[in-house]
Amino acid sequence: MLRIAVLVSGGGTNLQAILDAIDSGKITNAEVVGVLSNNPNAYALERARKHGIEAVCVSPRDYPTRAAFEEAYLAQTESWTPGLVVLAGCMVVIPEKMVNAFKNRMINIHPALIPSFCGKGYYGLHVHEKVLERGVRVTGATVHFVDIGTDTGPIILQKAVYVQEGDTPEILQRRVMEQAEWKIMPEAINLIANGRVSVEDGKVKISNYTFGEI
Repeated sequence: MLRIAVLVSGGGTNLQAILDAIDSGKITNAEVVGVLSNNPNAYALERARKHGIEAVCVSPRDYPTRAAFEEAYLAQTESWTPGLVVLAGCMVVIPEKMVNAFKNRMINIHPALIPSFCGKGYYGLHVHEKVLERGVRVTGATVHFVDIGTDTGPIILQKAVYVQEGDTPEILQRRVMEQAEWKIMPEAINLIANGRVSVEDGKVKISNYTFGEI
């Protein structure tokens, strides 16, 4: 059984998609053992508690230095002995020490088709604002392993979403979540939990895979 720690900062809609997929059997051989937030007001913590999952806040405001916060953040994550760490709307810049501790065992969901609209400054609603400013016709979401760069780790899954006339950043954000994020994040976790994902020469290999399995 794959033990999963989920790191969040806000409402936790991707967390909910993961929990729903586990409950419905779309994700097998996995369980969420802890949810960690840097934000004490994150509704994701309440979502976790409703599922009987340990929910903890480690806020940088409670530590004298950034280094002290990062040590506590890593220690809390490691306390759950996770086989996989999932960044699901996590706004914390993950320190290199933590990335190395979970090499090829930490994944992130990004609300665009990497390598487009990613990197420093591209997070949350900003991504969708830039998509609309550029006038592209297709956007989407990407699940990737986390490395020491920003959105530069090996790509696991991607799903495209069409931009529509009259979209606002908020409308587009919602469509990307519904049509892409909430689908490919659980799918990626299921593949990892069942031993079908490996990383070779910086690229992800998936065994016997048909897109949209779940």
